[in-house]
Amino acid sequence: MPFTPEELPPGSRPFFEDAAGHVWTPLYMHGCSFTPDIFHDRMLNFIRNPNLNSSWLFRADILHDDDPQGSELGQEAATISPVEPPLPPYIQGFQQRRSLVRRLIPGNERRDAPMDQTCAFYTSAESEGCSKSLVLYIPHSAGPEDIPFYHPKVRGIAHLHEWNSISKEGRISVHFLAYPEISVHDQKLVRIAYHLLEILDKHGRGQVEGYVKRVHHDVIVPRAKFQDRFANLKGKYARRLIEEWAESTDPSKHVFEDLSIAAFLMELWADMYKDGTFPGFVDIGCGNGLLVYILNQEGFLGWGFDARERKSWKKYSSPVSCSPSGTSLEMRLLLPSIVPKDTSIEESEGLGTSNVHNGTFPPGTFVISNHADELTPWTPILATVSECPFIMIPCCSHNLTADKFRAPAPRDKTKPKSQYASLVDWVTCIAEDCGPARPEADKGYQGC
Repeated sequence: MPFTPEELPPGSRPFFEDAAGHVWTPLYMHGCSFTPDIFHDRMLNFIRNPNLNSSWLFRADILHDDDPQGSELGQEAATISPVEPPLPPYIQGFQQRRSLVRRLIPGNERRDAPMDQTCAFYTSAESEGCSKSLVLYIPHSAGPEDIPFYHPKVRGIAHLHEWNSISKEGRISVHFLAYPEISVHDQKLVRIAYHLLEILDKHGRGQVEGYVKRVHHDVIVPRAKFQDRFANLKGKYARRLIEEWAESTDPSKHVFEDLSIAAFLMELWADMYKDGTFPGFVDIGCGNGLLVYILNQEGFLGWGFDARERKSWKKYSSPVSCSPSGTSLEMRLLLPSIVPKDTSIEESEGLGTSNVHNGTFPPGTFVISNHADELTPWTPILATVSECPFIMIPCCSHNLTADKFRAPAPRDKTKPKSQYASLVDWVTCIAEDCGPARPEADKGYQGC
């Protein structure tokens, strides 16, 4: 059914009552076709992933969970000091089933601080085939002035699910517990209530209709580590890099993308080389050189090269010992040594040994291929020949002869047949043919 919720007018009777006599004001309700089990599952997912409801939030760290079977939720917060959770309110006609405390982590902690929040699950006894499930969010704040920007200025949020097991029909609704000095019918709060119910309806219907998540993120680098590293890099570099941008391209896109890739690589390397020495990196087709610059600034030394110099290189280049010329950014054309040379072509193009690289690197050097275009399918081949680990982040589709082409459809017929999905599968196939030691050929750094 299309999402057309009913907005409840001011003065509507509360759908439930707590023992303290607080008024939980209903704002929107809508019919639903998903069961209490699905409601519970979706709400638990929202608690784990608050970014589904707000783009201002990175994640939630679970600080407390009184369900012994849900203890795995707290692993990401094992280093956080334990909290004494406030007692959730008693709701008349309901029994509390579970209580969690989460810490909401914003994307920009310079603007907003993290906030703790109690999340409580309730159910009512079934009567004549009808049952109710309730989830409350209670922020740990003394007043509206303590509520950060990313959270509505209310004392509590409630999601109610009502279900008739005989007719197989239900209803969902959103309710706010207001502060005395702020009207719960403030237009901003009303819009937030609409959004919360819309997201619940979307995810609940998706599960009923058999939605299967096709892409699983954060399987290489834990999300919390990546996000913390990305936030740190963003705070250190983003503003200055954007203000000093020398290229004609959009600075925000390139700066934040390269900061996110750098964060992913730094956490990946911290795990890969925790018991040894970092072997250095080479960025083939390094473009504007920003990624090389960030990694070198953070102490991960390496170099990059491209077929033509960029204006940014004057700012981003630095002395390094691992490159042929002793600088971190070089203008070189890659002509793989494993391909027979045509000296007549090199002579006609005016190429000499000083501006050609043969694609052979010291063993162990980490090869980065980020939007390297013509070099993307060559990445696993070159890495295999030199016995190097690598990462490739495909962009434009080229074959091994550097011609533009459309890769064949993915081997897995359940995957989308888009041009990008086809390219990723094709270069992954090349990596598989090269040998067993291969990183992901995908945008595994997503989540920022």
